[in-house]
Amino acid sequence: MTKIHELDTPVVLIDLDRVEANLKRAQDFADANGVKLRPHIKTHKLPRLAKRQMELGAIGITCQKIGEAEVMVEAGITDIFLPYNILGEPKLKRLLALARRASIKVTADSTITINGYSKTFASSGITLSVLVECDTGGGRVGVQRPEDALALAQRIAASEGLRFGGLMTYPAKGMVAQANAWLEQATVLLKAAGLTPEIVSTGGTPDLWRSSENHAATEYRPGTYIYLDRSQVREGVGSFDDCALTVLATVVSRPTDNRAVLDTGSKALTSDTLGLEGFGRIIEYPDAAIVSLSEEHGVVDLTHSAARPEVGEMVRIIPNHVCPVTNLFDEVTFVRGNDVLETVPVGARGKVA
Repeated sequence: MTKIHELDTPVVLIDLDRVEANLKRAQDFADANGVKLRPHIKTHKLPRLAKRQMELGAIGITCQKIGEAEVMVEAGITDIFLPYNILGEPKLKRLLALARRASIKVTADSTITINGYSKTFASSGITLSVLVECDTGGGRVGVQRPEDALALAQRIAASEGLRFGGLMTYPAKGMVAQANAWLEQATVLLKAAGLTPEIVSTGGTPDLWRSSENHAATEYRPGTYIYLDRSQVREGVGSFDDCALTVLATVVSRPTDNRAVLDTGSKALTSDTLGLEGFGRIIEYPDAAIVSLSEEHGVVDLTHSAARPEVGEMVRIIPNHVCPVTNLFDEVTFVRGNDVLETVPVGARGKVA
């Protein structure tokens, strides 16, 4: 059997034992707390792992873009939530085609988006479920007040080809209580208007373990929990030993005693720092720091590392933010321990439209 050190670098390694442990831990927690999981596939982009999430108890999956959903439907997954404002005739035609093959739910935070959905689905024979996206403190997209959520829900319910499906939010990290209060207030208004939300959907891996405190929510959309990364370890979600995705790299230069250079630059490791110092954790040299990235080089400061790698040595890196790394590679390699099991294409890679 091929061993990890026999691979060409840079390459993404996925430890299947750690994946399985991460998935089971989250599903067991959700089951124990009466929370439905609808995992976000943006982290792994692999139909195989999406199907495993559902085998363990997930009610469906979340895709951020139509392209991702098309890949998943082609693989046989038929319960998909698209929490994104879908605009423009080309995308709406693709959405309708998807809805003919699978159960699709979408979101909206404006009448313009709602009007586009209605125009597309009005004479299609298909009723599209639309959730109102709510800004409960994340500061990205979504209606700003519970009263605005009610107004859009009424607009959806009155639109031909549509049905009001509920509420959706992506709250700011650590703001579970604030998001819950917002959603509870909106739910009260909706019920009084005869529009009880069937679904109240929230997400964010760092607060997954507090999801039982969000009494308003009916389902949770974690993404990064499947692999974890350096930023999730900082948040206390898991340990470095729980991180399932690493980037295998080779030391290609040691120009000075205190500097090493890896064959993994910004095209292999994300430039996201997420408030962390450096661009990843080198497992074998945890006191070394990846201090800069160019396209094909990662520069490592060895000043504070007693042990130092040699040219030609391979190392494994835990990325700061694992999701973009998945999208940088055509393939990933499944491993168990030091054994290479299989290399597979990243099915939904590059599906940004």
